[in-house]
Parts: sequence; C-alpha cells; structure tokens
Amino acid sequence: MQEEIVNRVNKSPLKTFDLEEIYPEGSRILFDIKDWLFHEIILKEKDFRLSVKNHDWSQYKNTFVAVTCSVDAIIPSWAFMLITAELIPFAKKVVIGNLELLETVIYQELMGFIDFRDFTNKPVIIKGCAEKPIPNSAYAFLIEKLQPIAKSIMFGEACSTVPLYKAKK
Repeated sequence: MQEEIVNRVNKSPLKTFDLEEIYPEGSRILFDIKDWLFHEIILKEKDFRLSVKNHDWSQYKNTFVAVTCSVDAIIPSWAFMLITAELIPFAKKVVIGNLELLETVIYQELMGFIDFRDFTNKPVIIKGCAEKPIPNSAYAFLIEKLQPIAKSIMFGEACSTVPLYKAKK
C-alpha cells in the first residue's frame, strides 16, 4: 500500500502576500511640461494655456500619469493644477511628481481597499523578487497593515525568507 502524499504547504497556516497580484493594469506615463515652456525655462501663461487647450487629453484614457517638469524652472502651482484638471476625466490617477511617487500613491490607496482579516494571527510571507515596479514604500505600507495583526512577518520566498517581525506572546 502506497502512503498518501500530503501537501504540507497547503495545510500550513502560512499566508503569502504578493504585491504584484494587486498591481493595477494601465500604462504609467511621465508627462513633462518642459516642452510647453519658452526656451524650456519660462512659463508664458497665454502660450501655456494654448498648449493645454490644444493637447489631445483623450490619449491618457485609463493610464496613470505623473506630471513633472524636468528642467530647473519656476512653475506656478496653477500650471500643474490646470494640467491635472484636464487629465482627471481620462486618467485613472494623476500625481504631481515622478513615476516612483505615482507608484507610491497607487499602493497607498490600494492598501485602504484590502481586507487583511485573513492574516490575523497567521505567519505571513511578503513575496519578494517583483518584476513590476513596486516601490519600497509599498512594502512599508504593507508592514504597517500587517504588523498589528500578524503572528509573524517574513520577506522572500517560502524556501528562503528573512524574518522581519514576530508578535510578542
């Protein structure tokens, strides 16, 4: 008689959280306003507003957009706000800053929609080796949510983890 093979991983209370699984689909776009500046340094309001008015904003449908200025110019806040107002009807998310800030904001918002109850009093592995651009801040947001409820938190893969936190008994 052959002995039954038991999948100990499935029977383990160990829970895995993979930030890639909640990564929202959609292009990430860095929108640089430097091309709309006079000599890439001076914002002329009339010309700037004309550029905004004539731009095809519909191309940003279902994208995530970071609005920035890559040159050392003094840009008034209203200029970023004007562009944001045009993007909002089309983009999934708009931030003023770089792509890393965009990913940070996306993940910060996502953490508010996740039900973490399944992780209560369980050992948790936060999966590593992401292929998508997950910012380090996303891991911090995750630790912040898990630490008050998890039995322990580790980082990596089931075969090789780094312990991060263990609840006091």
